Amino acid sequence: MPIATTNPATGQLLKSYDPMSAEQVDAAIERADLAFADLRRTTIDQRGRWLNAAADLLDAERDETARLMTTEMGKTYAAAQAEVTKCAAACRFYAANAERMLADEPADAPAVKAVRALVRYQPLGPVLAVMPWNFPLWQVMRFAAPALMAGNTGLLKHASNVPQTALYLEGLFRRAGFPEGAFTTLLVGSDAVDGILSDRRVRAATLTGSEGAGRSIAQIAGRELKKVVLELGGSDPFVVMPSADLERAAEVATTARCQNNGQSCIAAKRFIVHADVFDAFAERFAANLAALRVGDPMDADTDVGPLASSGGRDEVHAQVRDAVERGATVLCGGELPAGDGWYYPPTLVTDLTPQMRMWSEEVFGPVAGLYRVSSYAEAIEVANGTAFGLGANAWTTDPDEQERFATDLDAGNVFVNGMTTSFPELPFGGVKNSGYGRELSALGMREFCNIKTVWVGRGEASAGAGAHAE
Repeated sequence: MPIATTNPATGQLLKSYDPMSAEQVDAAIERADLAFADLRRTTIDQRGRWLNAAADLLDAERDETARLMTTEMGKTYAAAQAEVTKCAAACRFYAANAERMLADEPADAPAVKAVRALVRYQPLGPVLAVMPWNFPLWQVMRFAAPALMAGNTGLLKHASNVPQTALYLEGLFRRAGFPEGAFTTLLVGSDAVDGILSDRRVRAATLTGSEGAGRSIAQIAGRELKKVVLELGGSDPFVVMPSADLERAAEVATTARCQNNGQSCIAAKRFIVHADVFDAFAERFAANLAALRVGDPMDADTDVGPLASSGGRDEVHAQVRDAVERGATVLCGGELPAGDGWYYPPTLVTDLTPQMRMWSEEVFGPVAGLYRVSSYAEAIEVANGTAFGLGANAWTTDPDEQERFATDLDAGNVFVNGMTTSFPELPFGGVKNSGYGRELSALGMREFCNIKTVWVGRGEASAGAGAHAE
């Protein structure tokens, strides 16, 4: 895939880049390794000042940066502005809280026959981040902010269709004051990832992307015995029970499915509705989807912009056509629009069966699958009947059902009466084929730390930890 900016609203190639040579990549890794030796010795307070400076730059450059993201991958301008603002907030969150998150944790010294015992969090070194195009700033920032605050350095291999956003990120951290080499963008294709992660100077990796990409990274990391965090795909359930506020549920369902033009791992994709309220919810949901305005992502009145690539749109349409050909019913949308750009209408499909691709595959576009269930038990069975386990939504005002959903849904994130999203304050990640490890919160920062046990004795011959090792 070429490293290039192609405007999804027009299909026009705007800018292209030559991939970095092997020598350039090696030099970048060396700079990251040397920068790590310096960065790890800086104080948390100093790193916090740099990260706050990055937040200030993001705020000052919000509109320009948002326009760049919209041009590269097609999200609406308003959504891109919100993404920049969220990144600035994450920087400030980690700048304010890293000292607490990384503080030594005292242990029970007498219990382990020590004068002093503690857990210490220390950085690992250069971390490779393989990132996707759908949230080109936020996906990177939720790794970069905690990793840099912990004292690691970052090597970014971004998606090939968002190179200008990738280069902006490198420049952002440099302008904020971080040492040269602390954060570097590698303009390379996927074929270069094996060699980069295999390099002895690269200590860990994080990937947000497809299940296939995750398996590939995991294989390399396993071979090289390196830590890796994976946030992969999702086919998130959105369960609606009889006690739910249907108007509100249908309103949030519309946003949850069509956010980011339907291209979000944590977008709700499978809408599982109790038979008692199925018809009423379906009517509201279909009307809401049909009312969304599809068009120029720079237009303030646009709700849904184009998909990021022609291939992505072809895949979404193929999944819808497969369902229709096997007996599914389209309640709205489902037809390719004429004209330039890679647009796809908000679409609602029901009467789905396990023989259809939509039943088991993630649909990465503004297409919702609607399922009828007759009980709580059946809702859980359908919701968990997928290989994925990233996010899940449940709509009920029954306190007992709320607790049961929180426990019974197989997902890394369960949101009751609200839309799945990510917050710097809460850990984020999945189970099953949606990956492993966590981003965000203190847990996300510590994923790329050496969690070190420190044991201090009196130094006398009889004061050791005991005669039996391990």
